[in-house]
Amino acid sequence: MSQTARDTASRAQDSTAFRVAARLGYAVNGLLNIVIGGIALSVAGTGATGSANPDGALTGLAEAPGGQVLIWVIAVGTAALGLWELASAILRRSSGGKRAWADRAKHIGKAITYLAISSIAVRVALSGSGGGGSQEEDLTSTILANPGGVVLVVLIGLLALGVGGYMVAKGARRKFLQDVAPPAGAARKATTALGIVGYIARGIAIAVIGILFITAGFTANASEAGGLDDALAALAALPFGQIILVCIGIGFIAYGIYSVVRARYARL
Repeated sequence: MSQTARDTASRAQDSTAFRVAARLGYAVNGLLNIVIGGIALSVAGTGATGSANPDGALTGLAEAPGGQVLIWVIAVGTAALGLWELASAILRRSSGGKRAWADRAKHIGKAITYLAISSIAVRVALSGSGGGGSQEEDLTSTILANPGGVVLVVLIGLLALGVGGYMVAKGARRKFLQDVAPPAGAARKATTALGIVGYIARGIAIAVIGILFITAGFTANASEAGGLDDALAALAALPFGQIILVCIGIGFIAYGIYSVVRARYARL
């Protein structure tokens, strides 16, 4: 990593405005998860349709009063959070060996996620549409049509499965408390409870997405792949699926509230 890149990243992270924007990113990310959790609860309770993917949630927010302004706030906040994660990856010292590279990869992965949400928000703000719910299937079809596509789809599934497992473990082992510094007492207890429930629920949902991609790879059938909508549908189809879906919805809402709390107490 060049010294120029490190200096630029360091100056960015020392900027008060950048820190405020990054905290805003946590808050708006929390709002998105609360909306997604609400959609999951609606599907579980009434069977109503609705896109639980970020693009669907953003489109729904855009249609609310003042929604266009909110969407631009989300775009700016998540972009700042993505750039913050990139800066963290650049500044991560390599002296820690494999652990340092694993941490750097984690920051890069988060950066890609936040920047992707920001790009979706910009598209929704400009067009009023998130682009539909078949993007995962279209992407999988494109990949499968190329040499080595099956292997790549399976690898994507394994990556999602790994991320999901990591989130479940992070929630169960309370590792997320390394990211926040709430005051002792009721605030810390509430933050801990929200983090445990939220991380485990999101981890399960992401792991199911991974399983769907792995299935699509092994069957070479793009229709088997899917995003969060399909993951929730797969969970709902299980025995006691409606109960599971309610728990997942509550978990997303808990994670959303945790993210809002993190906006206040994040270690930056």
